[in-house]
Amino acid sequence: MTHDPELLRERAASALRTARDRTRLLTTCVEPPDLVAQHSPLMSPLVWDLAHIGNQEEQWLLRTVGGRDALRPDIDSVYDAFEHPRAERPALPLLAPDEAHRYVAEVRGRVLDILETAPLHGGPLLDAGFAFGMIAQHEQQHDETMLITHQLRAGPAVLGEAGPLPVALGETLTDEVLVPGGPFTMGTSTEPWALDNERPAHHRLVPPFLIDTTPVSNGAYQRFIEDGGYREPRWWAAAGWAQVQEHKLRAPLFWKRDGGQWLRRRFGVTEPVPPDEPVLHVSWYEADAYARWAGRRLPTEAEWEKAARYDPETGRSMRYPWGDEDPTPAHANLGQRHLRPTPVGSYPEGQSPLGVRQLIGDVWEWTASDFLPYPGFAAFPYREYSEVFFGDQYKVLRGGSFAVDPVACRGTFRNWDLPVRRQIFSGFRTARDAGPAADA
Repeated sequence: MTHDPELLRERAASALRTARDRTRLLTTCVEPPDLVAQHSPLMSPLVWDLAHIGNQEEQWLLRTVGGRDALRPDIDSVYDAFEHPRAERPALPLLAPDEAHRYVAEVRGRVLDILETAPLHGGPLLDAGFAFGMIAQHEQQHDETMLITHQLRAGPAVLGEAGPLPVALGETLTDEVLVPGGPFTMGTSTEPWALDNERPAHHRLVPPFLIDTTPVSNGAYQRFIEDGGYREPRWWAAAGWAQVQEHKLRAPLFWKRDGGQWLRRRFGVTEPVPPDEPVLHVSWYEADAYARWAGRRLPTEAEWEKAARYDPETGRSMRYPWGDEDPTPAHANLGQRHLRPTPVGSYPEGQSPLGVRQLIGDVWEWTASDFLPYPGFAAFPYREYSEVFFGDQYKVLRGGSFAVDPVACRGTFRNWDLPVRRQIFSGFRTARDAGPAADA
């Protein structure tokens, strides 16, 4: 990333603008009753997300970076994500939709004034415009959360897509790719807007392994279903099997059987499940069970990152599978441009040097790893972003999804969630061990 102050300001302003355009679309495409309703106890009302975005921007950019007086200190507690669980948020004294829109607009106007003159150096929050990048990422993360709420919402379709999906090239790809054993650099100490859990860069020694060239498809997952995958406890972790029994799970979330075919509901539209798209809305337990059934396993987080970033010719870890340049629409399915994953095998320009595809975008990919700190981790700028979630309760997801903006997605970016979660835009790919002969 450039260190030229004016180019940094332009990049920060663009990231903030892009996020706000998406926020505006997600909160103006439905009527006010849908904004204040809680469409699932797993999610906040859309209007809570909207004002929370503004409140975080006010606290970090207006007050902390800009040193300005607080606009609405009275709502700090209402929009504190750690003080109020999602299920309780509809009962809070939330700003009404019109008031929330006015609030976030007023905050943004003042923030852009601050951005024009703020020194983009002189401390960790200011260096390379980190605080502005952090807030742009925060807003985009909530845009993804709001898109999940739209998927859970009942009613007709209200969201449009930017254009048709990429056309499949009809290539014949190998099923799996060998990733050679040896050390590689995991994480980053140089990416200016990387968040605390991505830091610091450190060496990992990874034995050779084989990983799927593409994410697991709906068609492949249907074979697991048809082979009795949801009826056979031997494929499931004990807690996963308990979920299957308690909730009578038989397929990914939003799927239903209609005669001889599977249908899915996608943002208000019911359609046949496309066999060539990556499977979506599966929990970690479902991904793990499929992998066991297939005689494979989920990749570890270190394996996933090595497959995504390692260049065997130079031994260097790149920012993205295709290199160091920022994503374009030719590289990956990002930014809610398409409201669905693209067919497996898409984006040849985005593949890694080893030939692994769709590591960025399309679906978040479950890994086998618990969410833990890297050696030398330091919480910044607050413990609640990452540190309070470390432990064996959460599993790591990598790679981003179609719902993620490029500003909040890179080869080092780490996501995490409970292994039961299915409403998120999650899929997976599988891996297996490779012996020394395979690495020769």
